[in-house]
Amino acid sequence: MRDDRLADEEARIAALGRYEIVEGGQDDAFDRIASVVQMALAAPIAAVAFIDRNRQVFKPIRGFAPGDTPTEIALCAHTIQGRVPLNVADVLADRRFADDPNVLGASNIRSYLGVPLTTPDNYNVGALCAIDTRPRRFDTTHTLILENLARVVIEHLELRQMTRSDGLTGALTRRGFLGEVERDFERSRRYDRPSALVLIDIDYFKRVNDIYGYHAGDDMLMNFARCCREGMRRTDVLGRMGGEEFGLLLPETDATEALLCAERLREMIEAMRVKSEGQEIAVTASLGVAALSPEITSAAHWLSEADIALYEAKQFGRNRAVAARRLGRAPAAGADLPIETGTDRRLH
Repeated sequence: MRDDRLADEEARIAALGRYEIVEGGQDDAFDRIASVVQMALAAPIAAVAFIDRNRQVFKPIRGFAPGDTPTEIALCAHTIQGRVPLNVADVLADRRFADDPNVLGASNIRSYLGVPLTTPDNYNVGALCAIDTRPRRFDTTHTLILENLARVVIEHLELRQMTRSDGLTGALTRRGFLGEVERDFERSRRYDRPSALVLIDIDYFKRVNDIYGYHAGDDMLMNFARCCREGMRRTDVLGRMGGEEFGLLLPETDATEALLCAERLREMIEAMRVKSEGQEIAVTASLGVAALSPEITSAAHWLSEADIALYEAKQFGRNRAVAARRLGRAPAAGADLPIETGTDRRLH
């Protein structure tokens, strides 16, 4: 039976990116885990490795300084291709790895045990491994130790991630979301890939609080975020920018697809009814859409374009999705209507 999560490389890269671990510095917790691996398995080399799109990043590696290894022949990159540990008694006798410069070089790698670092949603983002300089078959006890420690690595990443999430809605905090936007901007520029950003504002949210009370406002925010998640792909990212404003990052999405996505989300929100303390409350939202283009020079510029589009959506009646088309300035008074969808059905 095919494991779709092993085959979905874009979603795996997105899962790795959410942890913000590849570009950061070393983590003392991982260094301690690698030290335990060395002692428990009597292995001269131990590593926590994360596999990015075209490279493996060690956080840390204890025992030697690795050279650059193409992911197609890297031991840890092979580990994440399956759900079971990779146990190689003699890497020189295995033609998959015989050309690895870390095997052929002075480091003299000869045996390897690695287990995948698997996220709660079943994406393999890296490997925890023990390495020896002599041929050796690691036994079942060694494997169990490594598997348990691999779970500790993921639990540590998840705890770090929790501090980036808004407690009420479960969306990323503003800081966490802006970090995702920065990373996706750089990724899209580096690989010449499309991406889009949507800023969303709940219409007349203050009126909800004034009429129904703050408990109803909280219920609306929670249901609104749930509705957004139901309309998202696994690779999309939802953030709460503050108050009733949210952001949605749409990797691998061009301008046309982004506007269609925003319109579908607008319709889902409009159809939603929030039940709070016996009241049923209707809700609508305004959405500003900005797809990346060569004219956008930074993540901050990208956010500004989405914000201008959101401003236009609210100015021209709310409950609509508007695509940015004027770079760097708001529309002049009396200007043509922006590219938009939706209608004005205000909350009373």
